[in-house]
Amino acid sequence: MTDERTRIATRQGQIDPATVFGWGVDANPENDPTYPYRDRSKDQGLTKDWERPTQQQSDVEILQSIEHVRRPAVFGTSSPPSGLSGMLRRLAFRWSESNWMHWLILMGADRINVVEGVVQDLGRAKVPNVPAEMGARAEWQHNRTGFFIKGAVVLGLTVGAIALLRSRSSARRSDTDALDDPRTFERYDARMSDLGDAGGAPSIGGPAV
Repeated sequence: MTDERTRIATRQGQIDPATVFGWGVDANPENDPTYPYRDRSKDQGLTKDWERPTQQQSDVEILQSIEHVRRPAVFGTSSPPSGLSGMLRRLAFRWSESNWMHWLILMGADRINVVEGVVQDLGRAKVPNVPAEMGARAEWQHNRTGFFIKGAVVLGLTVGAIALLRSRSSARRSDTDALDDPRTFERYDARMSDLGDAGGAPSIGGPAV
């Protein structure tokens, strides 16, 4: 019944909070499990008496924005920069966060890091489940049209790449077969001889008489 009322309210452009499951679940602080952590009654804020938290120490490389003079009190250390993606990330942090080059390079580094992760998994004898990691199940459940479109694009690119490689391989094979065929050189000698007899280019055997 609740779902039906929600659908009706949505069609009318209005939503009754009473019909939405979980609405206002944290309205009562006595029923909020995070309330003790959010109690700031004793927090004086950034006043002269404020004491900076103890600085976290790190034994891995941490990239820091040029817009900040120091690091925050805590930061992540699980994925330090490494490999080609790490080189790109170091390069990106030479620019300000307001510069589009900073973010474009970081986006490229993320894509490269995906490939590095796959190679690392294969090096550990672990085959990554790429479709699951890319959210294929959620895509199938919530965006089936997009799932089929992406699948068609991937299939088309794969077929095109295979066809291109086969055509190039066939062309190279034809050239190799022609060079291995003695009749190729016989026809060439005959052609050059005809040109020499006609007063054109000399034949291979020597100048035309």
